[in-house]
Amino acid sequence: MARRLAERGVPFIQLYHRAWDHHNDIERDMPVSAQDVDRASAALVHDLKQRGLLDDTLVLWGGEFGRTPMGQGSGRDHHILAFSVWMAGGGVKGGVTWGSTDELGYRYVEDGQQMHVHDLHATLLYLCGIDHTRLTYRTQGRDFRLTDVAGTVAKGIVV
Repeated sequence: MARRLAERGVPFIQLYHRAWDHHNDIERDMPVSAQDVDRASAALVHDLKQRGLLDDTLVLWGGEFGRTPMGQGSGRDHHILAFSVWMAGGGVKGGVTWGSTDELGYRYVEDGQQMHVHDLHATLLYLCGIDHTRLTYRTQGRDFRLTDVAGTVAKGIVV
């Protein structure tokens, strides 16, 4: 369905898996959820590439955000200091791994490839042809924008 929408020029398509938020029984439930999405995600990228749509279509796959490296019962809790996503097409370099975390997977490492969520948003907007700094508006004496007043485009992952 996502490929068909892209073929028809729909500019933004969001797919989600309703049972991805595993706070409990992660060893049992995560393989089931991964099986639900892995082949379908790969098929979407393959289909877009096969039809010549991948160059103009940005695919972003990610969970809601990171997960704590330590356990929470039989699952893991939400975590904002480190996260994993993958992207394909739409001006993203293929085969690039960007950024790393500390040995616990707790926070990103300041290595010139760090990717704060504001950086991810700035990069996504850039790939869509939007300068995130031009979305700034002032209210109640403070500047605001989608990337707060931060965010650096990760040029190292852009073609």
